[in-house]
Amino acid sequence: MSETGIRSAPRTFWPIWLAVAIATAMVAGTLALWVHYGTAVFYEMILAGIAACF
Repeated sequence: MSETGIRSAPRTFWPIWLAVAIATAMVAGTLALWVHYGTAVFYEMILAGIAACF
């Protein structure tokens, strides 16, 4: 008799969960800044940051 059991997938999902956690934190931070500073000020901050890169 041969054993033909179902193999479980290796536990290598932690990088995916880490990426999801980082993305969630970034979105939450963005929303918090948006609520705190308002749309106009937040937009100006983003433009100033992009301009500083160039």
